Amino acid sequence: MSLVTLKIPPGLYKNGTIYQAAGRWYDANLVRWFENTLRPIGGWIIMSATQFSDISRGMLGYYNNANARRIIVGTTSNLYVYDEGSNQSDITPTGIATGSTDASANTGYGSQFYGESTYGTARADNETYTPCTTWTIDNFGENVVACPADGGADGKIYYWENVTSTIAAPLTNAPISNQGVLVTDERFVMAFGAGGNARKVQWSDQENPTVWAPVVANAAGSFELASEGKIRAGVVVRGQILILTDADAHAIDYVGAPYYYVNSKVGSNCGIVASKAICVTGTSAFWMGDKSFFRYDGGYTVPITSDVSDYVFNNLNQVQRSKIWAVVNGQYNEIWWFYPSSGATEVDSYVVFNFQDDTWTTGTMARTSGIDSGVFQNPVWASTDRYTYEQETGFAWGGATPYAESGAISIGNGEELMNVKELIPDESNLGDTSVIFKTRMYPTAAETTTSSYSMSNPTSVRLSARQVRIKVSSNSASDWRYGNMRLDVSPGSRR
Repeated sequence: MSLVTLKIPPGLYKNGTIYQAAGRWYDANLVRWFENTLRPIGGWIIMSATQFSDISRGMLGYYNNANARRIIVGTTSNLYVYDEGSNQSDITPTGIATGSTDASANTGYGSQFYGESTYGTARADNETYTPCTTWTIDNFGENVVACPADGGADGKIYYWENVTSTIAAPLTNAPISNQGVLVTDERFVMAFGAGGNARKVQWSDQENPTVWAPVVANAAGSFELASEGKIRAGVVVRGQILILTDADAHAIDYVGAPYYYVNSKVGSNCGIVASKAICVTGTSAFWMGDKSFFRYDGGYTVPITSDVSDYVFNNLNQVQRSKIWAVVNGQYNEIWWFYPSSGATEVDSYVVFNFQDDTWTTGTMARTSGIDSGVFQNPVWASTDRYTYEQETGFAWGGATPYAESGAISIGNGEELMNVKELIPDESNLGDTSVIFKTRMYPTAAETTTSSYSMSNPTSVRLSARQVRIKVSSNSASDWRYGNMRLDVSPGSRR
């Protein structure tokens, strides 16, 4: 007999089979690895009892000049503001065009090249793809600029002057039919995909958001990207403006008069999958592409190796990919992407990248927009039920159970049977988790699942197999920790 320590490294590996994930975690939900320890994510509580009119596709949190906190939320066709007391005010502009909750695609006969799919099956055509409506929102001091794009939205830049009794209104003289808007560090309002031109970037006069026509006496201007794609997103990172098309990446730098802004290409074959699939930490931008993840730290775009990319991209509803969005969870050094799975119309799944530890995990949660902590104590995310939730608070997970499940564990090269008699747990509070074992004789053989073992020290078990998997699950609504368990194992025969 011998004690075998199961030192399973943090993060998931899902780019292959369960057997290929030997010695790794293979599946999980509502957990994270932080400081090399498996633990549950924080729970959530409802923040406001007032629902949105429709699903939220954009959110901004900021302080106004009176040091009062505000949350701006854009839905399909409405714009709302929340105060510190979670009171909702409708600031929807008069006459705003009705957007679309869902994306649509040409799925009829003949929409692809001959032989590309099977006869009689529906197929999507990206050339006729219509994304759902999303919002970009930014603050100009204590005032707000916001732009709804796609899905029938008008693409106007709306301006709200921080008075809850008033509504937002179209920004005077600004271009329409834009893809998005942001406020630069130099205090220009910048539109991308400006005026319906897929490659145009246009900015207002400095400190004058209603002046857009360039003349010698002002700093307004524009240019067109030398790009193969259409502009989908723009963010501020490292003092630059990073513009992403569906094909490449461009950095915009402020140079002052007479040109004010110049651009350069900083990445090819790195297009963004959806307009909201990007977020920014203090020094980096992260985004999801069609089949990969990317990072920009200044200089040039870098692809991110992912241990779960095969699973994520094979599990994605391509027609509804425009609903993908990203958010930073800075407390834990995480980037979260939420996406609709292949069997869902709405967002129901997530993938998380820990950019400090270079680890990945996946799970299920229905969130459609959100902001990191900072303005508010905890992250604030909106759900498909049209409520907002304060995240990372308490340990109630909406009826779900956090868990992590390993890949195959075997003795040596897997020829001998493994007889397991005892489990010696390593957890912060004994009994907060339970373990089940899943056993196989061969990688493709039927899997047998044991009953659940609540942890004691030691825990008596009885099983025999060539390969064993473990599943650790929450037993209680608590902030548990799970380290390196040990198994009392003896080798058996080869038969």
